[in-house]
Amino acid sequence: MSQIQNFFENNTSNAIHKWRHYFDIYDFWFKKYKNKPVVILEIGVYQGGSLNMWGDYFGEEAKIFAIDINPLCKQFETENIKIFIGSQEDKEFLKYVKTQIPKLDILIDDGGHTMLQQIVSFEELYEHINDDGIYLCEDLHTSYWKNYGGGFKNPNSFIEYSKNIIDSINAWHSKDSKLKVDSITKNTYALHYYDSVLVVEKRLMSPPVAEISGKIIIPIHNFPTPKLKQSYLKKIFNRVFKTNK
Repeated sequence: MSQIQNFFENNTSNAIHKWRHYFDIYDFWFKKYKNKPVVILEIGVYQGGSLNMWGDYFGEEAKIFAIDINPLCKQFETENIKIFIGSQEDKEFLKYVKTQIPKLDILIDDGGHTMLQQIVSFEELYEHINDDGIYLCEDLHTSYWKNYGGGFKNPNSFIEYSKNIIDSINAWHSKDSKLKVDSITKNTYALHYYDSVLVVEKRLMSPPVAEISGKIIIPIHNFPTPKLKQSYLKKIFNRVFKTNK
């Protein structure tokens, strides 16, 4: 059992509401930040219990920030926990928050879970995560609930919105004017989907490079490839051949 789950199981203080399968996901992605000066922002305070859980897990050096629309949540502030009161779908409010906090290592969206809230929060705050940081959005099952603005294959759901990020990280290879390299392409390494959770792994990216090592035994033209691909392989072959001359 991970330290996070152990804290949850034995919690007798402020309430924490989590799906049980989340704990393994948290531990897998967050353990590298334990006992380091990590900066965390959690959207959604609820009863304040999860903020205590993060403090216990990450240690005394952690700087923990949180957002909630309920002003009563302000009472859960401590020396190491700063809480901002406002709506996560308010772009101006989120811009203000960014001016008040350092760059983030971890952003956890456990807020209101509506489609607008999740999309606006990602669009405004993703850039404020460090180059090697983690964005984690949970309770994605609301993307399938109409009363949250979702619904299966609803183009306005966060699930469908996030699928566009898959296109963005592959934009280096696009020949279509509608898909161009953008800031997501240049700053996103991978997407990891779980039941109700999306983890986006940030990393500074460069255009991908393909190379051939070793000897060419079978001539390139002997492979049944489309003309475009054959031309591409021929360029690589010529480069390797000149290098090995």
